[in-house]
Amino acid sequence: MRVVATTALVADLVRNIAGPNRVQVVSLMGEGVDPHLYKGSPRDVRDLAGADLVFAGGLHLEGKLIGVLHRLGRQKPVHLLGDELTISHESKKLPDPWIRDDSMPDPHCWFDVKLWKLEAELLSQIMIDYDPVHRSEFQSNLRNYSAQLDQLDSEIHLSIGRIPADRRLLITSHDAFRYFGRAYGIQVEGIQGLSTESESGVRRTNQLVDLVISRQIPAIFVETSVSDDNVKALVEGARARGHNLRIGGSLYSDAPGALGKPEGTYAGMLRHNVRTFVQAMTDDRSFMPGQVQGVGT
Repeated sequence: MRVVATTALVADLVRNIAGPNRVQVVSLMGEGVDPHLYKGSPRDVRDLAGADLVFAGGLHLEGKLIGVLHRLGRQKPVHLLGDELTISHESKKLPDPWIRDDSMPDPHCWFDVKLWKLEAELLSQIMIDYDPVHRSEFQSNLRNYSAQLDQLDSEIHLSIGRIPADRRLLITSHDAFRYFGRAYGIQVEGIQGLSTESESGVRRTNQLVDLVISRQIPAIFVETSVSDDNVKALVEGARARGHNLRIGGSLYSDAPGALGKPEGTYAGMLRHNVRTFVQAMTDDRSFMPGQVQGVGT
């Protein structure tokens, strides 16, 4: 079975649920690619044309590809996971799982591990419906992956608990981490909005300078898939007012690290982010996720 995923995170989810022997997975976007701005290429068109199944994050994450995906959906199965999860919740009369600006859902749901687990369950059912002969294999893979996600979720909660409450403030390039903040008790502020297409303004930068000075926050963070110009401007603004603000490290937001590296998986990406955040906010450079009683790496 040939599966095409729009993003590396969705591709990682497919690999965990389908298993290495059942599918060949192609990701249109790889390391460091911003899905908000991605327009596709002739190679992507060929990959999509040759796919048996296509998976996307949905919720307008792949904004410039949405027309291509809708047209392709007239010819073969195309699944926008976030949109289908919305429909599923509505049909079951469950609460809306998304953070919204007006009616627009925030697509960065993978930063809440429990929501990512729901998407894993949805993807597993899609695979079963498409290939029912291998139902038991997909179900077994889902059980194993769900257990890993439960472990990861507990690990993150305990790790964030090491940070003093008044320092649980995460400022990054754009609003990619609001699910992370909601799930793990962190105030999250983005210099830009939900999409990297939005422009940050001087007023917003000045507001955040006031915030970091009033809270004596030691660090803010850049993102691997987004320009760091606005983060540097915020650091310079704080320093001009006598506050020694630094860049605490680089976080993975819209894309994981390189395939084959620990940060190239969903779990590895989150562990990297948690380690970077905790180290910067506690000045504990030796901390690694999992170094909490009762939690393994």
